[in-house]
Amino acid sequence: YGGMGLDFSYNIAVAEELGNIHCGGIPMAIGVQAGMATPALTRFGSDELKKQFLVPTIAGDVVACLGVSEAGAGSDVANIKTTAVRKGDEYVINGGKMWTTSGCQADWMCLLANTSEGPLHRNKSLLCLPMNLPGIHVAKKIDKLGMRSSDTAQIFFEDVRVPSKNLIGEEGKGFTYQMLQFQEERLWAVATVLTPLETIIQETIDYTRQRKVFDQSVLHNQAVHFRLAELATEVELLRSLLYRTVALYVEGNNVTKFASMAKLKAGRLAREVTDSCLQFWGGMGFTSEVLVSRFYRDLRLLSIGGGTDETMLSIICKYMETLPSK
Repeated sequence: YGGMGLDFSYNIAVAEELGNIHCGGIPMAIGVQAGMATPALTRFGSDELKKQFLVPTIAGDVVACLGVSEAGAGSDVANIKTTAVRKGDEYVINGGKMWTTSGCQADWMCLLANTSEGPLHRNKSLLCLPMNLPGIHVAKKIDKLGMRSSDTAQIFFEDVRVPSKNLIGEEGKGFTYQMLQFQEERLWAVATVLTPLETIIQETIDYTRQRKVFDQSVLHNQAVHFRLAELATEVELLRSLLYRTVALYVEGNNVTKFASMAKLKAGRLAREVTDSCLQFWGGMGFTSEVLVSRFYRDLRLLSIGGGTDETMLSIICKYMETLPSK
């Protein structure tokens, strides 16, 4: 379908390299295209669907987006309210999606919707939804704290009719397919943050070495160079966890626990590195003129998007069998 037929480790290599871009929004937008809106279609979609949606997406001729989160259901995916009701050879879609990355410019959406009244984990399906259909309303481009080069949309659906052949895989399997998509999304997010964190640490070393306070460089203070050493060590530990998880995933293992651990650690470490380094920049760190302040804003999303830190902790506890029973 126009791809190179390589395993997932190559996605991670690309994601790491994209970290050399000095903002978070562009790697995230590419990630939606490569690892968030397309894995389920690649794995479970019909040949016809792949030719219609996957081929031009891989070629870069169209923009894809993922429609999962809603105003009342973010990390709580099972609670989405958007419906796709089967009528003849069509689905009729009503509802809305929130926080949709690339939603203002997307040509098609990988949409998660309720297709029956059954149990919450078995009543959902994924559909390939062309974004030019009647009844699709892009309500607004959301004004965000960070990731400002990436558009984020609120979208409403009003009696949108899509052919039933646009169903990805089997009806009712959408929740399971989306959980599988989330693993790749979370690992991609971890990979994209490694290089920015290294860059921030190195830029902070360079700045504090030449910045003089009380007749000596800021870096000369033990509190500063020890802290930077701690942060650099944490980044390498995160890299090791990511590589181990990816290796297990490529071998066909269930890596939900490790992927959740890596995502949790990446979000927390991104906050730790950007906050600590920004402090060492002093007043300059509080301006929009330096990279550390941009990453301070951009990387804050990592603990929220793609499943919050708290959701990651709940998943880890579930696999540790420490989660209280309801």
